Amino acid sequence: QEQFVESGGGLVQPGGSLRLSCAASGVTLDYYNVGWFRQAPGKEREGVSCISSGDGGITYYSNSVKGRFTISRDNAKSTVYLQMNSLKDEDTAVYYCAAEKVPRWVNGRRWCPLSEEVGKYDYWGQGTQVTVSS
Repeated sequence: QEQFVESGGGLVQPGGSLRLSCAASGVTLDYYNVGWFRQAPGKEREGVSCISSGDGGITYYSNSVKGRFTISRDNAKSTVYLQMNSLKDEDTAVYYCAAEKVPRWVNGRRWCPLSEEVGKYDYWGQGTQVTVSS
């Protein structure tokens, strides 16, 4: 049975860093596109980053986190990470990892969607809280 479990959330001051982990079980991780999504209080859930399936994995970021967050994948550990640096108050949210087993290409390049409406993210973790506050 496919399962994805997030960890690594917590309270951090503005400008600080956190690394989230998404541990997968019951899957061969590089067959899946894996995304990180977040939902702040009173707001809709939004995609922040994803890594495509396949060797290496192509990474994509929303404009709000580009240059501050880094997504990576360790197939041996069946884990996807989200390194979050230079955190801001507005990064406060519950962070979820999600996976879809749909290989996608755009212009010959592997691609993964940051939109739930476009993606078929059928597998979701339970979420981990990230709070950025002084």
